[in-house]
Amino acid sequence: MRIAVPYEDGRVFQHFGHTGSFKLYEVENGKIAGERIAEPDGGGHGALAGFLSGLEVDTLICGGIGAGAQEALAQAGIRLFGGVTGGADEAVRAFLAGTLDYSADVRCSHHEHHGEEHGHCGEDHHGCSGNGGRCGG
Repeated sequence: MRIAVPYEDGRVFQHFGHTGSFKLYEVENGKIAGERIAEPDGGGHGALAGFLSGLEVDTLICGGIGAGAQEALAQAGIRLFGGVTGGADEAVRAFLAGTLDYSADVRCSHHEHHGEEHGHCGEDHHGCSGNGGRCGG
Protein backbone atom coordinates (compact mmCIF):
# COMPACT_ATOMS: atom_id res chain seq x y z
CA MET A 1 0.00 0.00 0.00
CA ARG A 2 1.20 3.53 -0.73
CA ILE A 3 -0.38 6.41 1.21
CA ALA A 4 0.04 10.08 0.27
CA VAL A 5 -0.58 13.09 2.51
CA PRO A 6 -0.49 16.75 1.33
CA TYR A 7 2.36 17.96 3.51
CA GLU A 8 3.62 21.22 4.98
CA ASP A 9 5.76 21.67 8.11
CA GLY A 10 4.98 18.17 9.36
CA ARG A 11 1.23 18.69 9.16
CA VAL A 12 -1.61 17.74 6.81
CA PHE A 13 -1.81 20.65 4.35
CA GLN A 14 -5.42 21.82 4.18
CA HIS A 15 -5.95 22.69 0.50
CA PHE A 16 -5.36 19.77 -1.86
CA GLY A 17 -5.33 21.85 -5.06
CA HIS A 18 -2.46 24.02 -3.80
CA THR A 19 -0.29 21.23 -2.42
CA GLY A 20 3.42 21.90 -2.86
CA SER A 21 4.58 18.54 -1.55
CA PHE A 22 3.26 15.16 -0.53
CA LYS A 23 4.66 12.83 2.08
CA LEU A 24 4.50 9.29 0.78
CA TYR A 25 4.35 6.28 3.07
CA GLU A 26 5.14 2.74 1.95
CA VAL A 27 3.11 0.31 4.04
CA GLU A 28 3.92 -3.39 4.38
CA ASN A 29 2.11 -5.78 6.70
CA GLY A 30 0.18 -2.89 8.26
CA LYS A 31 3.33 -0.96 9.24
CA ILE A 32 5.18 2.00 7.73
CA ALA A 33 8.14 0.55 5.86
CA GLY A 34 9.40 3.75 4.23
CA GLU A 35 8.75 7.47 3.82
CA ARG A 36 9.73 10.14 1.32
CA ILE A 37 8.70 13.59 0.10
CA ALA A 38 7.52 14.09 -3.48
CA GLU A 39 6.95 17.48 -5.09
CA PRO A 40 4.58 17.78 -8.06
CA ASP A 41 5.60 19.87 -11.08
CA GLY A 42 2.25 21.59 -11.28
CA GLY A 43 -0.80 22.33 -9.20
CA GLY A 44 -4.49 21.95 -9.70
CA HIS A 45 -6.77 19.11 -8.81
CA GLY A 46 -6.50 17.12 -12.06
CA ALA A 47 -2.72 17.40 -12.30
CA LEU A 48 -2.28 16.33 -8.69
CA ALA A 49 -4.54 13.30 -9.09
CA GLY A 50 -2.49 12.27 -12.12
CA PHE A 51 0.75 12.86 -10.22
CA LEU A 52 -0.40 10.61 -7.36
CA SER A 53 -1.62 7.94 -9.76
CA GLY A 54 1.78 7.97 -11.48
CA LEU A 55 3.40 7.34 -8.09
CA GLU A 56 1.09 4.33 -7.60
CA VAL A 57 -0.61 5.91 -4.60
CA ASP A 58 -3.75 4.01 -3.59
CA THR A 59 -4.79 6.03 -0.51
CA LEU A 60 -4.89 9.80 0.10
CA ILE A 61 -5.29 11.33 3.55
CA CYS A 62 -5.94 15.06 3.25
CA GLY A 63 -7.62 18.13 4.67
CA GLY A 64 -9.92 20.01 2.31
CA ILE A 65 -10.60 18.82 -1.21
CA GLY A 66 -13.14 19.86 -3.83
CA ALA A 67 -15.63 17.73 -5.70
CA GLY A 68 -13.64 17.82 -8.95
CA ALA A 69 -10.53 16.49 -7.24
CA GLN A 70 -12.57 13.85 -5.45
CA GLU A 71 -13.90 12.66 -8.79
CA ALA A 72 -10.43 12.65 -10.39
CA LEU A 73 -9.07 10.59 -7.49
CA ALA A 74 -11.97 8.14 -7.70
CA GLN A 75 -11.36 7.71 -11.45
CA ALA A 76 -7.69 6.99 -10.65
CA GLY A 77 -8.72 4.36 -8.09
CA ILE A 78 -7.32 6.32 -5.13
CA ARG A 79 -9.24 6.00 -1.84
CA LEU A 80 -9.85 9.33 -0.11
CA PHE A 81 -9.91 10.12 3.61
CA GLY A 82 -10.50 13.89 3.86
CA GLY A 83 -11.15 16.48 6.51
CA VAL A 84 -8.06 15.40 8.47
CA THR A 85 -6.05 17.91 10.50
CA GLY A 86 -2.91 17.67 12.58
CA GLY A 87 0.37 15.89 12.07
CA ALA A 88 0.85 13.85 8.90
CA ASP A 89 2.72 11.00 10.61
CA GLU A 90 0.09 10.80 13.34
CA ALA A 91 -2.70 10.69 10.74
CA VAL A 92 -1.08 7.78 8.91
CA ARG A 93 -0.50 5.88 12.15
CA ALA A 94 -4.15 6.45 13.10
CA PHE A 95 -5.27 5.25 9.66
CA LEU A 96 -3.23 2.07 10.02
CA ALA A 97 -4.67 1.52 13.51
CA GLY A 98 -8.21 2.03 12.22
CA THR A 99 -8.75 5.13 14.38
CA LEU A 100 -8.36 7.96 11.85
CA ASP A 101 -10.89 10.76 12.38
CA TYR A 102 -11.93 11.88 8.90
CA SER A 103 -14.99 13.35 7.22
CA ALA A 104 -16.84 11.48 4.49
CA ASP A 105 -18.50 14.83 3.64
CA VAL A 106 -15.32 16.87 3.15
CA ARG A 107 -15.75 19.88 0.86
CA CYS A 108 -13.61 22.64 -0.51
CA SER A 109 -15.70 25.72 -1.16
CA HIS A 110 -12.99 28.37 -1.38
CA HIS A 111 -14.57 29.67 -4.58
CA GLU A 112 -17.83 30.38 -2.75
CA HIS A 113 -17.09 32.67 0.19
CA HIS A 114 -20.27 33.68 1.97
CA GLY A 115 -18.73 35.19 5.06
CA GLU A 116 -19.23 31.96 6.98
CA GLU A 117 -16.56 30.08 8.80
CA HIS A 118 -16.30 26.58 7.36
CA GLY A 119 -13.88 24.71 9.50
CA HIS A 120 -12.75 21.61 11.21
CA CYS A 121 -12.62 22.11 14.94
CA GLY A 122 -13.42 25.81 14.42
CA GLU A 123 -10.45 26.45 12.14
CA ASP A 124 -11.08 28.47 8.98
CA HIS A 125 -8.88 27.49 6.08
CA HIS A 126 -10.69 29.57 3.46
CA GLY A 127 -13.48 27.01 3.42
CA CYS A 128 -11.09 24.18 2.60
CA SER A 129 -11.22 21.96 5.64
CA GLY A 130 -13.55 19.16 6.51
CA ASN A 131 -16.98 20.13 7.67
CA GLY A 132 -17.62 17.01 9.68
CA GLY A 133 -17.11 18.93 12.92
CA ARG A 134 -15.10 16.16 14.54
CA CYS A 135 -11.92 16.76 16.46
CA GLY A 136 -9.21 14.18 16.96
CA GLY A 137 -8.08 13.15 20.38
